[in-house]
Amino acid sequence: MAITTKSFGVTTDGTEVSLYTITNSKGFAAGITNFGAILVNLFVPDKTGKTADVVLGYDSVDGYLINGDCFGATIGPSANRVDNAAFTIDGVTYQLAANDGTNNLHSDKANGYHKRVWNANPQDNSVVFTLEDADGTMGFPGNKKVQVTYTVTEDNELKIEYDVISDKKTLINMTNHSYFNLAGHNAGNIEGHRLYINAFHYTPVFERLIPTGDYKPVVGSPFDFRRMKPVGQDINADDIQLKYGQGYDHNFIIEGYNGNIQKVAAVEEPTTGRKMDVYTDQPGIQFYAGNCIAPQTGKESTTYGKRSGLCLETQCFPDAINQSHFPDTVYGPDRPYKTTTIYKFYN
Repeated sequence: MAITTKSFGVTTDGTEVSLYTITNSKGFAAGITNFGAILVNLFVPDKTGKTADVVLGYDSVDGYLINGDCFGATIGPSANRVDNAAFTIDGVTYQLAANDGTNNLHSDKANGYHKRVWNANPQDNSVVFTLEDADGTMGFPGNKKVQVTYTVTEDNELKIEYDVISDKKTLINMTNHSYFNLAGHNAGNIEGHRLYINAFHYTPVFERLIPTGDYKPVVGSPFDFRRMKPVGQDINADDIQLKYGQGYDHNFIIEGYNGNIQKVAAVEEPTTGRKMDVYTDQPGIQFYAGNCIAPQTGKESTTYGKRSGLCLETQCFPDAINQSHFPDTVYGPDRPYKTTTIYKFYN
């Protein structure tokens, strides 16, 4: 196992940032920058042994200074959407940025954790990223100490561990927003990828993509991924939920959730033979098919566009803070936030 460090550019205020690449003995490697604790590269062998980078992104920090699609981003303190950009804890209402119509989406476009420079501490086969987030920043209560650890294993796993301590009760629901294309980041449309999700229900949404509060069965609908099928098989079906999301952009409820790490999803790319399993201890996973990726230039001068990559964002349910029957997303002095997600690759 080896870790290398190189310059990744300079932020707008002149701060130099780095790219840390962790490589195992099989050529599997992850590159992460301390700008935003963002996953920049993920090099994975295919069935012939050929290695390719399978996540969308940019060649330097310059692209991530904008990064409107949140490629590779560590999202925090709150991933996904919060209705009316507000929540209440113990009778106190906290107002967030309304940056997605009347919703809050991914905390803050300018000041979210994916736009901060983190401290980085390389270990034997991991890099530990830390930051301190002051009470009231972006509207969230609590002085928070945040840690995200990326680890590469000899089993071609990328493990992401999140740890947050807050001195006040606050909303925490973090995730990683990587866009995967197992044929290679520059391979184009992902509708041919085959997907499995261990979910018998999903959370349907209103037009603003806020959950209605219902748990809707997937059986007999385009949302049934209990048996692996191509992403594109039903993505254009005549279903109001797909029209709202312009395709899949929904939270799936993990079947048999018990707080332990379990396999929740799997992806296969038929041409290269690359496969990815997703493990987490979270109760939900947001499947986003990259329907709204803005046309842009990414790594190696690649043109990215609609459905060039797919996201499998492990999380608690969107807007859980405002829906009391959803799992609890309030953490504080007596309840530290701690969760693990693993992306495992094979062929």
